[in-house]
Amino acid sequence: MKYLHAMIRVKDVEASLHFYTELLDLKLIRENHYPEYEFSLYYLATAEGEPEIELTKNHDDRDYSNGDNFGHLAFRVDNVYETCQKLMDGGVDILCPPIDGYMAFVKDPSGVSIELLQEGDALPAAEPWASMPKTGSW
Repeated sequence: MKYLHAMIRVKDVEASLHFYTELLDLKLIRENHYPEYEFSLYYLATAEGEPEIELTKNHDDRDYSNGDNFGHLAFRVDNVYETCQKLMDGGVDILCPPIDGYMAFVKDPSGVSIELLQEGDALPAAEPWASMPKTGSW
């Protein structure tokens, strides 16, 4: 068995692609459009190519909410502080800042929780992260 992908339904494809490709540096590896079935699929992955995230855009105006059975997507990052700063500069709220120099949480444009984990050992505590309050839910 091989893990293939996680699917997320999105309302705003452009905002979601910007978040995942420009702010998290994932690569858009392929997209498929099915106008006859009224949906489009966008596949993203790390530079290594795995695992994949499938963004699904249904061609309707339906709103989607996250169920209790889905928690978050997790990404290991080279520098959690730099990643959080890049996200903040891109207009993303840091809901759970990397106070411990190791873990942070944000949400994508569709409200999906994203966990960011520091590669290797935790970084030394640093401002503004060490004193930044946690907000919202993640």
